Amino acid sequence: MKILLHICCAPCTIYPLSALRKEGHEVSGLFYNPNIHPYREYEKRAETLLTYARQVDMNIIWSKEYGMENFLRLVIHREQERCRYCYYERLKNAVLIAKEGNFEGFTTTLLYSRFQNHDLIRTIAENLAEEYGIKLVYRDFREGWAEGVKLSRKSGMYRQPYCGCIYSEKERFYPGVKVILPKGRLS
Repeated sequence: MKILLHICCAPCTIYPLSALRKEGHEVSGLFYNPNIHPYREYEKRAETLLTYARQVDMNIIWSKEYGMENFLRLVIHREQERCRYCYYERLKNAVLIAKEGNFEGFTTTLLYSRFQNHDLIRTIAENLAEEYGIKLVYRDFREGWAEGVKLSRKSGMYRQPYCGCIYSEKERFYPGVKVILPKGRLS
């Protein structure tokens, strides 16, 4: 089967690509991630994917634009639901490109991460597949999480420290309120 694999980053691609190829599928990638912020982070992830794609001989379809502003417009004042909007926008783009490119099906590396809302991603992908008449090639790629992490570290691949959006960056790095303990130590 000719499959379009939406890719969030290179490390998350290792296991899904391997699993799909072992099943005999012809896989091409799509890098469309307007949620990634700041732009330097977006560039690091894109460069890492480009290097990896060359190593494993995988074609990648690249978005021509960095649509951060549109992503922010979608989620502003809906921060608690930002992941739903983010998943939907990226997967809808993948479905449209898969249809246009005559792919037989699509899937996403978002189904690999243990840190994403797997059930929500699956539901959105299933709904889009039905709406646009293209097959979702569903796999629970989380079973290969440890293997993918091990291989990405072994290869020295850039591994991002947060999901991608400005909100996830804040959640990861913002220290919050510091409590001053006796003798001037911080908690």
